Amino acid sequence: MRKEPPSSTVTTVGKIYLCVSITLFMLVFSLRPCYDYLISGSSLCYSAATSISSGQVTQIRSVGVGGVSSEKRKVSLPANPYKRKFVSHGNAAALFVQMGAYRGGQTTFAVVGLASKPVHVYGRPWYKCEWIPNNGNSSVRTIAHKILPDSGYGRVYTVVVVNCTFPKNPNADNRGGKLILQAYYGESPRRFEKFTVLEEATGAYDESKFRPPYKYEYLYCGSSMYGNLSADRIREWMAYHAWFFGPKSHFVFHDAGGVSPAVMAVLRPWVQAGRVTVQDVTAQAEYDGFYYNQFLIVNDCLHRYRHAANWTFFFDVDEYLYLPAGETLESVLRDFSNYTQFTIQQNAMSSFLCINDSAHNISSQWGFEKLVYRDSRTRIRRDRKYAIQAKNAYAAGVNLSENVIGKTLHLTDSRIRYYHYHNTVTVDEELCRKLLPVSDINATTWIDKVPFVFDDSMKRLVPVIKEYQRSSVRRVRSPGNS
Repeated sequence: MRKEPPSSTVTTVGKIYLCVSITLFMLVFSLRPCYDYLISGSSLCYSAATSISSGQVTQIRSVGVGGVSSEKRKVSLPANPYKRKFVSHGNAAALFVQMGAYRGGQTTFAVVGLASKPVHVYGRPWYKCEWIPNNGNSSVRTIAHKILPDSGYGRVYTVVVVNCTFPKNPNADNRGGKLILQAYYGESPRRFEKFTVLEEATGAYDESKFRPPYKYEYLYCGSSMYGNLSADRIREWMAYHAWFFGPKSHFVFHDAGGVSPAVMAVLRPWVQAGRVTVQDVTAQAEYDGFYYNQFLIVNDCLHRYRHAANWTFFFDVDEYLYLPAGETLESVLRDFSNYTQFTIQQNAMSSFLCINDSAHNISSQWGFEKLVYRDSRTRIRRDRKYAIQAKNAYAAGVNLSENVIGKTLHLTDSRIRYYHYHNTVTVDEELCRKLLPVSDINATTWIDKVPFVFDDSMKRLVPVIKEYQRSSVRRVRSPGNS
């Protein structure tokens, strides 16, 4: 029996059914991204073919199968109530605070300043140096090397010494130029501050300044002077060390609020004689660093006077250098010349123990003349101060430099040491608060479980120092030197 082919009606119904099924499937598929809106009753629903940017939705609608035209329209999305904003106001700390910038030689420069400590502790800021010559030639760039010399003692600010070393002298023709520093906030090279740190005028470069003989034999770099300093103690200290270092020496003091008119009156004759420079650094108080920013101060002094003297000394105005009998400063430093730096051991002195000697008027005596009892404890850690050949140093510390070329010598106490009169430099009233009988000179005196022994090494030098001070000040104030 012959089978008849399916009727066209059935075929048409099947095709319609298939088309309806495909259409419903596409409709359901296109509604899936809008499920959240549907169950929430929102009328916003877009096809899957959307692009979202900056809070806006661009809907694309095709026209016809195989059509060539399309329509785009932008619709704003509702603000996300859970997206939080962070709005900054002001700056807690500067990226970089420059104190000084100095040429350190033919190809090298140093920029000394402060920087935000958290940025350097938790980030990776870096620096780039650029020299822009005055002769119209292209600039020269180099990556800088940063040093953080304050050993983590910084507070809001830490000290930064930026070393810029170029392949060759960027001002070889001596026509001058500018040193530009780029300070970066972090590892990214896109965010930085760019500023001029040094300008060298035409003819200003003098290579002879960077090699011996230097202007001075010895230079003193003092830390920040703060508080209510006693003019008498400063007068005594200055007279002693002007004698100790001799005429080819220079002293640099840094006034952080401690150089009162009375103290300045004591220093003025030495300033007029060319022996002393007083730098006003009171503006450092705006930047919260360690101990009146003393790490910043000593590093600026190091680089400012790097090629001014053979040896640079770092110690405080309540400390007195001392040479044992038979030693001279010249002979000691000659023997230490193969070392970049040497440290100096402390002899701690009592700030209140004196001898009750009725033959002398105690109130008229100098501080280191009447304070003659030394802390005699052994096997304890003592503070040390130091001297350095600054030409071989990249940065300075308070008790030691950790950034030098060359060797460091520590075993020096048989050749040179210093007496420390702690808690005396701010005392204007009588220092002697406990008097011991002359008969106790050879005995050990215990105060608060600390043994003290009689030591009049400094006292024996007082007559010479007083005469030196009188003659030196008299020369400065004579009519020919006024």
